[in-house]
Amino acid sequence: MHTKKFALAAVLAAGALIMTACGGDDDNSGTEPTSPSSSGTSTGGTVELSVEDFTTDFAAMSKLTDIASQGQGKIAAILPDTVTSARYTQFDAPYLQKAFETAGLTQDTDFTIQNAQGSTATQLTMAQSAITNGAKVLIVDPLDKGVGAQIENYAKQHGVDVIDYDRLTLGGTRTYYVSFDNVKVGELIGNGLVQCTKDWGVTDPKVIEMAGDPTDNNATLFQQGYDSVLQPLVDSGDLTVTAKPAGTWDPPTALTAFQQAFTANPDSNAVLVPNDANAAPIINFLKSQKISAETFPVTGQDASVPGLQNILAGYQCGTAYKPIALEAQGAAALAIFLNAGLEPPSGLVNGTTKDTDSGVDVPSTLLIPIWVTTDNMNDTVVADGAVTVKELCTAAYADACSAAGIS
Repeated sequence: MHTKKFALAAVLAAGALIMTACGGDDDNSGTEPTSPSSSGTSTGGTVELSVEDFTTDFAAMSKLTDIASQGQGKIAAILPDTVTSARYTQFDAPYLQKAFETAGLTQDTDFTIQNAQGSTATQLTMAQSAITNGAKVLIVDPLDKGVGAQIENYAKQHGVDVIDYDRLTLGGTRTYYVSFDNVKVGELIGNGLVQCTKDWGVTDPKVIEMAGDPTDNNATLFQQGYDSVLQPLVDSGDLTVTAKPAGTWDPPTALTAFQQAFTANPDSNAVLVPNDANAAPIINFLKSQKISAETFPVTGQDASVPGLQNILAGYQCGTAYKPIALEAQGAAALAIFLNAGLEPPSGLVNGTTKDTDSGVDVPSTLLIPIWVTTDNMNDTVVADGAVTVKELCTAAYADACSAAGIS
């Protein structure tokens, strides 16, 4: 696990920059650092736990077995879908399960993990049913803020805590929020695009700027991050944004929007895309137009296998990697403290995130993402087990894997 430690060190070393890396004050980043609590409130008995303790072997979760045994009900995790990203079935669900089980909990008896399959009605029903069946804490990645608010209002009426997982429900009443520093994610994507234009010799960048679904607060934060990188270059005349299509997390819709923008602006020579799933069909379209590798920069996020393979093939510049194993442990740990009626330690709740609808600063567990290219792919996503060499280095990508030091 030597290389795995190296990858996690990159996350933890960045921890001290978790707020300053986002461009300064709360208005810019939506996040603020939290000082250690000086109150007399119990913070988990004798257990000290911080975000720095989480590793991909889940060892930190074993510290929570005694607290987990004090649970006053069930914990229910409700994930959104299987379309916008493969992460929810490939990573989040199994990682949440491992986190809970390492803390001594049993699936179905002590916790449940479900996926709403893209239906807001299903997600609401799952939350209501979980509460009826004894859940005292919900971990919810809401499909949109509407259903998120409905779930949180219902939970509040029944005395149930809600942790917003990965997406913040604007205007909601959640207790905590767990995610990565999403403005930093956007900054990584923006800087990745700029560096890629230099590396690939695009001397006069004309960029189509894509976006995620505008109803998703994460998409807003991502855009805030990459706009903070691109706008100064636009102002200086060093880069042109040729189009900003309407945002979406649906890959076919994103492709159509890109094709329309590219047809209207045929001199465009780069595209900023905020996730791998939307980037994949755009890259396939560019290939169909006989556009060669390392000539038309494309960005992404999520470190999916197709995204990583597109990076190896020279069609995608990089991807914002969020070690989901760490995020899942943060959510599971918070839920275990809440289920035991204890306040989480200040090292676990290491920041706040502004709910711009309500004006509330939401106590948050925030983790730092990593920009992955061929230069560090082996020491990050491969070393962390986010992807296996067998999955990544199929016959078509064997030579590229070898060149990247992946074997």
